[in-house]
Amino acid sequence: MLLPHFQPDRIEAGCDEAGRGCLAGPVFAAAVILPEDFQHPLINDSKKLKAADRYAAREVVEKEALDWAVASCSPVEIDEFNIFRASYIAMHRALDQLSTRPEHLLIDGKYFIPYGEISYDCIIKGDGKFMSIAAAGILAKTYRDDWMRELHAKYPHYGWERNQGYPTKQHRAAIREHGATEHHRRSFRLLPDVDQASLF
Repeated sequence: MLLPHFQPDRIEAGCDEAGRGCLAGPVFAAAVILPEDFQHPLINDSKKLKAADRYAAREVVEKEALDWAVASCSPVEIDEFNIFRASYIAMHRALDQLSTRPEHLLIDGKYFIPYGEISYDCIIKGDGKFMSIAAAGILAKTYRDDWMRELHAKYPHYGWERNQGYPTKQHRAAIREHGATEHHRRSFRLLPDVDQASLF
């Protein structure tokens, strides 16, 4: 069972990202503040949920959370800052949108860039340990998937409605045949055996 809080006596926001390992599209992040002792059977690590369950869980989070927000960093920003820093910038942007100022942050992963003076804990595989991080991961993942499906309508060759921009064989085959788009990350190795500049 996932834990509702790390520090129950403080207003705590869980943060997680989605899309860090993709070749295309933004990286998304979310911040979620849940009620004290919140529990729900649908809330879990988003990678362990079927797509339909993720969207059902998103409805629960959006309805039941005390506060939540989703933000992103574009491929251009990813190339400028690097993917790790861009992930934390996206988390900061999500935190900026919260109406309630948290007193403590739970971050999925090993690292974080401090957000003002707010204390934080980095939790490895935190989306499988704490409700607020899992809820943030669900929001980040589903909002990013929606974004990639919209891009797929304009760029159908790459299969983004299925691979969401991750480096699948189909995605890389499409890059080889059609080249890269403005939504691809120039700082990522799109094809291991092809000069990157020739793809754009």
